[in-house]
Amino acid sequence: MAVVAAKDAQDWLIDKIAHRLGVDPSEVAPERFFDELDLDSTEALILAGELENWLGFELGTTALWYHPTIKELAEFIAEESAQRADAA
Repeated sequence: MAVVAAKDAQDWLIDKIAHRLGVDPSEVAPERFFDELDLDSTEALILAGELENWLGFELGTTALWYHPTIKELAEFIAEESAQRADAA
């Protein structure tokens, strides 16, 4: 299993969120809170599913609660990815 770097996860999240919002990725700041991004619950669920498909593992249901910004979630994803790779 390949380890996902925080920068790669952050870029992926920004690209997907920008696409969903119909804005340029440069308009989506990594420090923004998810609840500020105007994603409805359906879009958030779709995004979470796409993220888990991309990562190859499931994120816990509380991941967004404990990591409420794009940057914080990306860092968490990198840590999770490294732990899973070490355990494999």
